[in-house]
Amino acid sequence: MMKFKLNDYIVNYEVIKKDNKNLYFRIDENCNLIITAPRFITDEEIRNLITKNSSAILKMYENALQRKERDSLFWYLGKSYEVTFDNRVSEIEFEDNKITCHDEDALKKFYDDECLRIFNEEIDVCKKCFNELPEFTLKIRKMRTRWGVCNTRDKTITLNSELLKKDISLIDYVIIHEMTHFFEPNHGKNFWNLVSMAIPDYKEKRKKLRY
Repeated sequence: MMKFKLNDYIVNYEVIKKDNKNLYFRIDENCNLIITAPRFITDEEIRNLITKNSSAILKMYENALQRKERDSLFWYLGKSYEVTFDNRVSEIEFEDNKITCHDEDALKKFYDDECLRIFNEEIDVCKKCFNELPEFTLKIRKMRTRWGVCNTRDKTITLNSELLKKDISLIDYVIIHEMTHFFEPNHGKNFWNLVSMAIPDYKEKRKKLRY
């Protein structure tokens, strides 16, 4: 890894040369700058391009730092908690912005159990917004790009387990969104009209979720 100064930061960077026509910048999960470059480009040209694109790289880098900081905390229903492991503790304990549990396995079990409990509770609440809603099965799994999926053929709704980190109102929005697909498969005008009847501020919810 090489280094360069970016405002007040010292950033590690790595150059990967491929048969590309263009040069690309990205920040990885460890906040390193990864540069994918054409094979013919020189090191001096790469340094010049880093300088030329320093503002954009700085924004990417600071966003990555913020994500890394968020990921170091335990998020639950829109709030963040510092985690402490204590093998003397048998039950999950919440106190202000701290959570104490026996170990990582206990924390994961708590998270999985809460996904099932809270998602089912909110589904029961959201069902009241619809008439003649078909019976469906809830599935829960971690997804990289979607908060929820409705399979009208199999009569299933799959919710992203990462949703438990969000506020209840955002969980409800995703549930309503997916339930609406049983009546409107596409994201047309009528679909959003139906969503708005249950969630009038759905546009704000979408922004918060970056749906």
